[in-house]
Amino acid sequence: MNLLARGRVATRLPAQDLVRARRFYSEVLGLEPADERPGGLLYRCGGTDFALFQSTGASPGTFTQMGWEVEDLDAVVTELRRRGVVFEDVDAPGFRTRDGIAEIEGNYPSKGARGERAAWFHDSEGNLIGIGQPIR
Repeated sequence: MNLLARGRVATRLPAQDLVRARRFYSEVLGLEPADERPGGLLYRCGGTDFALFQSTGASPGTFTQMGWEVEDLDAVVTELRRRGVVFEDVDAPGFRTRDGIAEIEGNYPSKGARGERAAWFHDSEGNLIGIGQPIR
């Protein structure tokens, strides 16, 4: 019996400054917390939750910590750039970004697709966030 199979996966991202993080997620990403407590902010997107928690530690920002799957990556990237987001240039085995977007064959979480188009940026706390669109 797998004890975790029935559990919900929940993303938790560290924030050294919750006020700064709340402002970034609101003003730049257009998200408002569904719940707010001392030491944490809870967000709901597409039927799932993620939280930012007050932390004395910092993310190294060297790997994707959370990602969104979107229907129109170009539109999302364009709008976020308009709001000041800087997308990462990635040159890794198997893919390279062009104008901030990479096409990755066989990449997850592109369920039922042959891969995904993806882009990455850092939030105000140094967390590396991904955005992906399945390639059908």
